[in-house]
Amino acid sequence: MIVMRWMNPDSEWLSNSYLVTRADGGDALVVDTGVDTAPLLAEVRARRLRVRAVVNTHHHIDHTQDNARVAKATGAAVLAHAHEAPLIENARGVPDGETLELDGWRAVVRHIPGHTAGHLALHVTEAAGETGHLFTGDTLFRRSVGGTRAPGHTTLDDLRRSILETLLAHDDATIVHPGHTEPTTIGEERRENPFIRAWLGVDRPGDAPCRFAGRPARLLVWARDYDGGWKAWIRFETGEEAVVPGSRVER
Repeated sequence: MIVMRWMNPDSEWLSNSYLVTRADGGDALVVDTGVDTAPLLAEVRARRLRVRAVVNTHHHIDHTQDNARVAKATGAAVLAHAHEAPLIENARGVPDGETLELDGWRAVVRHIPGHTAGHLALHVTEAAGETGHLFTGDTLFRRSVGGTRAPGHTTLDDLRRSILETLLAHDDATIVHPGHTEPTTIGEERRENPFIRAWLGVDRPGDAPCRFAGRPARLLVWARDYDGGWKAWIRFETGEEAVVPGSRVER
């Protein structure tokens, strides 16, 4: 498979947009449109690709802002998980397990709630049994995970299940393409991601006092985020848990 990534390093979003295809002159998918997609569309024209769909991992503007431009230029449908589609202009909803059949390859939709209720991952393979490529949006990053305080979020339990039971069910060699910054693999994240290591019981969570948005809490994991800042897993006195931006945690 050919996977091309664009990210604007000067943007505060650091969002990725992807163009996925098997070969020049063939079918293609675009995954998320949070950057200026002019270079992506130029690549579509140069490679004579047929963009069948723009697939949004979730509804946040840093993943959808150029949907209309790509759809107009290519005639592609805009797709999102069925729970998320009503939040995205002109999007058609697809369910968990939906398979997009292309010219000799396929993309399977997986529902991974947590960061948002209708967040999806897309698993792309060219042949049966192939490890393939996994597009994880804002659920799993290189050495970090998605937050559970963004607009439309659900719960930390949802996020944890989405990662441990759905994403980590893929082979360790599976290449992970996150919604922001650098790629990784399932195996690397199983071994190196501080949140995953704690959730799997490899590392013991911390228990230091902290505060988030004025509320007392316990700090369970404190780790670097994809943007060079910090992210935290915390537990409030009520027992509620969350993954939150480190910039809002008082240690």
